[in-house]
Amino acid sequence: MCLAIPGKLLSITAQLDETFRQGKVSFGGISKEINLSMVPEARVGDYVLVHVGVAIGVVDEEEARQTFEYLKQMGEVDEITQNENNV
Repeated sequence: MCLAIPGKLLSITAQLDETFRQGKVSFGGISKEINLSMVPEARVGDYVLVHVGVAIGVVDEEEARQTFEYLKQMGEVDEITQNENNV
C-alpha cells in the first residue's frame, strides 16, 4: 500500500537553491533524509507529508498527529518501521 506519512522537518541538510533542498524528517522517532523540492515553503519545525522519500505537502501539527495515530491503529507504522530497518 502506498501512503503519505506525516513527519516533522528537523533540519535542512542540503540546499542547492530555494527549490532543490533535502532535509532530515522525523517519523515518530525514526529520521530519514527527504527530498523537499516539491515543498519549497517548508521550514524547520513544519510537518510534511512524505511519499516515497519526497515531501509532497505541508500539514499542520494536529493533522499530522491525527494521521500518524490512525496509521498506528492500522498497524502501518510498524510495517513502515520494519521496512526502514531492512533497507
